[in-house]
Amino acid sequence: MDDDSVDMVLHQTGGGGTIRSPRVELQLKCRAAQTPAEVMFSHSIKLKNYNDLRDTDVLVPRILVVVLVPDEPDEWLEHSEAELALRRCGYWVSLRGFPPSDNATSHTVHISRNQQFTVESLQAIMQRIGRGGLP
Repeated sequence: MDDDSVDMVLHQTGGGGTIRSPRVELQLKCRAAQTPAEVMFSHSIKLKNYNDLRDTDVLVPRILVVVLVPDEPDEWLEHSEAELALRRCGYWVSLRGFPPSDNATSHTVHISRNQQFTVESLQAIMQRIGRGGLP
C-alpha cells in the first residue's frame, strides 16, 4: 500500500552535521524512454503522489527519483561475476513546497538531467540534510 508515497528510505549512519543519522525518503518511478536531448524532461505522476511529495510538514525530506530505462526489459541490466551493469540513469527532484495542482488525477513534473541520482549526489543530499537543510 502506497500510503505516504514512499518506496524507500535511505539513511547515513552518524554524519558530520548538526543532525545525526540524516534520512531521505524516495518515491521511485521507472519509465522506458530514450535519454532526453534537452536539459529538462517531464514525467507525469499521480496527483496523490504529487501532493504527498510537495508537503512541507514532514519530518524526513522526500524526493522523487525517476529512472529511465531502455524499451526492452531484457536490456535494463546485465550481471555476471565480473560486473553488474544497469542501463540508463536515474534523476531526482524535490517537490517540497511546490504549488497545488489544478489537475484532477495526475501532475506533470519537470526534472533536470543535471540532477542525476548518483553516489555523489546522494552524499551531497545527506550532507545538506545533516546540516539541517533540504535535499
